[in-house]
Amino acid sequence: MTSTYTNLNVRREGHTAVVTIANPPANTWTLAGLQSLRQLVLDLNADREVYSLIVTGEGTKFFSAGADLKTFADGNKAMARDMARAFGEAFETLTAFRGLTIAAINGYAMGGGLECALACDLRIAEEQSQLALPEAAVGLLPCAGGTQNLPWLVGEGWAKRMILCGERVSAATALAIGLVEQVVPQGQALPSAMDWALQATKQSPTSIAACKRLIQSARANPMKQVLPSEREAFVDLFDTQDQREGVTAFLEKRKPEWRNA
Repeated sequence: MTSTYTNLNVRREGHTAVVTIANPPANTWTLAGLQSLRQLVLDLNADREVYSLIVTGEGTKFFSAGADLKTFADGNKAMARDMARAFGEAFETLTAFRGLTIAAINGYAMGGGLECALACDLRIAEEQSQLALPEAAVGLLPCAGGTQNLPWLVGEGWAKRMILCGERVSAATALAIGLVEQVVPQGQALPSAMDWALQATKQSPTSIAACKRLIQSARANPMKQVLPSEREAFVDLFDTQDQREGVTAFLEKRKPEWRNA
């Protein structure tokens, strides 16, 4: 991996990479930070020892407040296009990470901050968290997947309440509408995310990658088209070391030793 990434801190715990958005005071995204996130995810994707990726925010108040609006104050369309492209490339790369991705939301997740969480497979929010896509209040719109990922999770009605009406939701409401999968006390988002990542290490990483591709393909393809692919993916796993190890370990009544191969 590259030694440093702008506005991001990364550490490894076992097979899990923990990525911390670190641009105080509100952990806003910069052009360089978004480009670094894309490169970091590509680097982690190439590391077969990394099975899961957790994203969280530095400090106790913000997961991420999204883009710094000062970036757009002069109305520079070229800068707007560069930022929009960087947001899209970064978060689409995050969505395409082969392993499990978890957003450990430890505070305000606003605009591009929430869109980062939406790009992950699962979301845990601390009870004090607030979540919103307020772009339309300043004459903009969510350009990093928000208009597409949010309705997929919460339905069109709640997506319109949050995007068109600018409604900010609490962690409790986010749980109720399916925007997050768990709410935990303050300070517990990252430990809880680590617990989920640890659970995932019990699964075959090659199986997780195949399952994730199939689940995500449901967004763009009719079921009758994906079902044959599901069967073929099942058969393709017989070419992997992990399939042989998984079955052998089960029959020998021991824990499998995955190779991610």
